[in-house]
Amino acid sequence: MLSRDPLLLLSATRLAALIRARAVTSAEVVEVHIRHIERVNPTLNAMVANRFDAARAEARAADARLERGEAASAPPFLGVPCSIKESFAVAGMPNSAGLVARAGVRAAEDAVTVARLRAAGFIPLGVTNVSELCMWMETNNRLYGRTNNPYDPARTAGGSSGGEAAVVGAGGAPIGLGSDIGGSIRMPAFFNGVFGHKPTGGLVPTSGQFPLPGERGLRFMTSGPIARRAEDLMPVLRVLAGPDARDPSCAALPLGDPDAVDLAGLTVLSVEHDGVLRVSGDLLAAQRRAAAALAARGATVRVARIDLLARALDIWTAMLGMAGGATFRSMLGGDRPFSLPRELARWSLRRSAHTLPALGLTLLEDLGRLFPARVARALELGAALRAELVSRIGERGVMLYPSYPSSAPRHYAPLLPPFQWTYTAVLNVMEMPATQVPLGLDGEGLPLGVQVAAIHGNDHVTIAVAQHLERSFGGWIPPPLSWCRR
Repeated sequence: MLSRDPLLLLSATRLAALIRARAVTSAEVVEVHIRHIERVNPTLNAMVANRFDAARAEARAADARLERGEAASAPPFLGVPCSIKESFAVAGMPNSAGLVARAGVRAAEDAVTVARLRAAGFIPLGVTNVSELCMWMETNNRLYGRTNNPYDPARTAGGSSGGEAAVVGAGGAPIGLGSDIGGSIRMPAFFNGVFGHKPTGGLVPTSGQFPLPGERGLRFMTSGPIARRAEDLMPVLRVLAGPDARDPSCAALPLGDPDAVDLAGLTVLSVEHDGVLRVSGDLLAAQRRAAAALAARGATVRVARIDLLARALDIWTAMLGMAGGATFRSMLGGDRPFSLPRELARWSLRRSAHTLPALGLTLLEDLGRLFPARVARALELGAALRAELVSRIGERGVMLYPSYPSSAPRHYAPLLPPFQWTYTAVLNVMEMPATQVPLGLDGEGLPLGVQVAAIHGNDHVTIAVAQHLERSFGGWIPPPLSWCRR
């Protein structure tokens, strides 16, 4: 393994405590992370615009505050670096969502979640790469290019928060801010070996992001932390959560305490597949080990099958299609009419400003309009699935569910077949909280993992399970970075 500074291995919580105790300065912590990003980013292409000089100045200001004896009044994460997905507005930084037509757009002010991170003391190092318009499971676009996986650069980092998870997974930031409408926090966290939490729908405001769904879809799209250590998930979620006047879907919800969760009284529903897409043996074995670790703490484990999960693609597509707002096609076109045949022809000549998955997703959007009866039926199935999941998981339960059918695939492989992301997407339209948990590495050195889902408002329960599984299996295992220049 490439040697690295011990500060690159610590949680944001631990770094904050060291800075507050003046055992290390914020300037030192920020500089170590900047230097590491400078080493790994030429290969990963994860951070697409940095604010390193501003971050250094903010770190010095944090240290000066502590030198003046202001530790008691300082925010909880004073002086700790973080990274931000480029689709969130960060004042003065690009905010294109990977769309060539928005190449010159810079944010005038921070998104509400970014502002809350800053108010908590975090120092953003820069913004990270996304898939085009944040609507594909691989991070690649014609503006910034493709992001690579730190465990194997020939493999995907996931999407749409792939740049975010790759930076955190490589050790470049202790936490990052991602968003998720179809698995865009959980899949990248899985592929890059770190933790990711998709909150309960409506818990964290979406204000200040681009793009956004229509008002009815705002509860399907959630913002949350990606972290190298599980102990950061709940403290950062508390920072992010709470109503914002610009997001009508967001409401005040009580957040429980993971430390108060009694694992011995937990019911664990282990669902090993959706009935359609075959899951690899390595991932099934990892999920079974996770279930056994919870059983060893006294949890009641039940292996289950939920037949309605086989209709996840129809359910997600129909429910998202009813969200209203601008169509994906119109956003791709920007201020000009969008012709799919023309763009496909341009793509075949390598002249299109769009990626092939983005063009393909316009077809999926069109299908809903062509088959209204199928959409209506899918909406009924979605309501039935939600009721079944709530009933079977229960107030004191969680569901273990695969994050994807395999460990991180090679670049472009997810195009055939193209719908394997439904393992994560279905939980968005169910509005359920879900925590992605790393579970070691497979025989090729790629991260294994599992989703832990719960009923609405039980974010603290999934995070409690994540913390226990981290203790049982080690959590994030830093990649060897053998490809990294020394």
